[in-house]
Amino acid sequence: MAESNSITTRSLGTASEGIKDQYADGKAAKVWQIFIGDKKSRTQNYKNFLVGLLKQRGCKRILDVACGTGIDSIMLLEEGFEVVSVDASDKMLKYALKERWNRRKEAAFDKWIIEEANWVNLYDDIEDVVGNGFDAVICLGNSFAHLLDNFGDQREQVKALMNFEKCVKPGGLLLIDHRNYDDIMDTGRTASKCIYYNSQHTTDIKTSVLYVGGRPVLVTLDYLIDISSADDEKRDYINEDSISEFRLSYYPHRLKVFKEMLRKSFGENAEFKLYGDFKPLNEIDVPDFYIHVVEKSRTVF
Repeated sequence: MAESNSITTRSLGTASEGIKDQYADGKAAKVWQIFIGDKKSRTQNYKNFLVGLLKQRGCKRILDVACGTGIDSIMLLEEGFEVVSVDASDKMLKYALKERWNRRKEAAFDKWIIEEANWVNLYDDIEDVVGNGFDAVICLGNSFAHLLDNFGDQREQVKALMNFEKCVKPGGLLLIDHRNYDDIMDTGRTASKCIYYNSQHTTDIKTSVLYVGGRPVLVTLDYLIDISSADDEKRDYINEDSISEFRLSYYPHRLKVFKEMLRKSFGENAEFKLYGDFKPLNEIDVPDFYIHVVEKSRTVF
């Protein structure tokens, strides 16, 4: 059962500006890696949605801007896509780098580019690999909400989205998602099950909302991960016996405002589609996640 209350301070270790590494102490990254598992733990409907959409649209070259431990990037590499992967967390990236090394004899993994990058400076940081642009840029798993609104006007979020737009070739796609924060703030609860993976480890999520001047500016989720079913090697790896807890903080994106930011970043000539939990919105009442699919205009102004 999820709970809700109000908090008045940031979580410990949260940086005052920029895209912070909330996995910086390493523990959260280790627990998260165990919780989400490997590519086999991805739900089939998620894999079908992502891979099916990319193949249907003829996408070949993909930029994963929130690759984390690399689980989605690995899945895409194995499906025949060319992938460039970036993340702001070096603690998360080390798992992706390890997998690339272990599978370096496979051509796709030998060519796999992995970089640590900040979305606010993304295009400048990776301009040399952008080339003529990517067929698709993906930012999934509620990752974009890690970027907080440090100035109160979402200028960094807009700048990050504009960087994503610059990395997409004309006619290419941006796939970006976020939790249904409208429902979270209305109900005070966060769904403990995730549409992205079938974890063997049960979890509970305690939800806290920080309001400033009557406006929600931070949602903090305290994850309780039961790793009692993990093997001894994995438990020893994180020095935990049974229950592990860690905290992640997110900016609570309102759906209406997020759609406006996407239009501001990609322009009115782009095409915008919205899904709820990988389904058309008319097929689901209250989705846990919203998935935005933006097709960049083919016309260069």
